[in-house]
Amino acid sequence: MVQADQPPGPSFGSAAVVDGRGTNAALAFRDVTCVRGGRVLFERLSFAVPPGGAALVTGPNGIGKSSLIRVAAGLLRPANGEIAGAATRTLMAEAAALDAARPLREALGFWAALDADPDDPYGRVAHALHAVGLSHIADVPVRLLSTGQRRRAALARVVASGAMVWLLDEPANGLDMASVTVLEHLIAAHRGRGGAVLVATHLPIALPDAQTISLL
Repeated sequence: MVQADQPPGPSFGSAAVVDGRGTNAALAFRDVTCVRGGRVLFERLSFAVPPGGAALVTGPNGIGKSSLIRVAAGLLRPANGEIAGAATRTLMAEAAALDAARPLREALGFWAALDADPDDPYGRVAHALHAVGLSHIADVPVRLLSTGQRRRAALARVVASGAMVWLLDEPANGLDMASVTVLEHLIAAHRGRGGAVLVATHLPIALPDAQTISLL
């Protein structure tokens, strides 16, 4: 059963990164242009997400929402501009990059051991699995998980990371209503500790007071 209670997590408090313009930001885009396949997806895009804040990327399919998330994650290089903010970021995308042959606990533990926070990676994984309701299948190989369980496993990866900035690309895909509610609670708890989120989605997700980044 999916859990609604929250695991303990790092408190980011009011600590912020001061960008070059003197603005406190957990994540900031400065005049960023993204070009893929010779096509300009967005240009001269600027925004800042403060600690405890959220930004929601909207727009039709194919407009560049996922590319924006990948630029923020450092997986795509912008054609122009720069990205600043917290060094610790974590990405939830369509592919969770978990070793299909390993038990879920070990697959998540592999990545948790590489995170910026070296302390107790398997303890962080255990708390995250509980939070997303997957503790009972922690020893099941990843290849045997259902689509919904894989999506919750990807969310557990984000929770276990301890990163200040969560980059969520279509995080509600493959989740039932109960799991979406848990996703919303986890985001709220992360923001309450001073973390920040950047979300690209075409499905409704509760993000109180989020700024909207509309790609047209």
